[in-house]
Amino acid sequence: MKIHDLSQPLNQDCSFWPFYPPFEVKYIKRKAEQGVNAQYIQTSNHMGTHLDAPRHFVTAGKTIDKIPLEWLYGPGIIVDLSDVLDELDVFTPEMIEERAEVRDGDILFIHTGWHKYAEFGESPDEEKYLHRHPGPHYSICDWLLEKKIHIWGVDMVSTDHPMNLPIGRFLGRGGLEHWQKVRNQCVAKFGADQMDVLFPDSAYQLTHNALFPHDCIHVENLGGQIGAPELQNRRLTLGAFPWLFKGGEAAFCRAVAFTED
Repeated sequence: MKIHDLSQPLNQDCSFWPFYPPFEVKYIKRKAEQGVNAQYIQTSNHMGTHLDAPRHFVTAGKTIDKIPLEWLYGPGIIVDLSDVLDELDVFTPEMIEERAEVRDGDILFIHTGWHKYAEFGESPDEEKYLHRHPGPHYSICDWLLEKKIHIWGVDMVSTDHPMNLPIGRFLGRGGLEHWQKVRNQCVAKFGADQMDVLFPDSAYQLTHNALFPHDCIHVENLGGQIGAPELQNRRLTLGAFPWLFKGGEAAFCRAVAFTED
């Protein structure tokens, strides 16, 4: 059996969600002084490859330690949409099903190609990675629930389209007016008459708001070998393993794929 790492590296250089605290690390002991190296970190949960638990959006939702282990490891598929997605594009369940068979209860990871713009990707571009990634049509929520999927994930900073996130709606001057740039680019791409059709108010953060109450949760910021040709559009064993964070609304995780040699 071969193990493929689908995780992004994480340190103080990585992009963090706008207005969230960044990842901070420092040495609190050094070998030359105390005979040992030891580090202290301070961070939010929502950067690097991480798993969101229902508690992130549901007051009484499951925390990381309450997620059953059997949800975190099992049969699944990595669906490759990287060749058809560009800045702010929208993908649909139909596009996923055209590429691969997604079975009930699968772990589903979606390869958009956007991980290459992350800090340690092939072509780092923080604004492109955070502000202009593609995203799903809101119909994906009903589809995921029909498929009885508990864990899915994307190689992007969020499972929601930027227009269904603060970056596309209201960050305002605190975000250097990036929200308006994102909206203007979407208008140019789709047409002004399509904005309320593709991104209605009801779709705001829908992959969080609509799915977490039903224990359909996700991994964000996948990366690593997710684009490896031998992993695309085929049956695999997948895993996403967070630390046993009691009370955690999210946690860093190591995402992996297993294939037979």
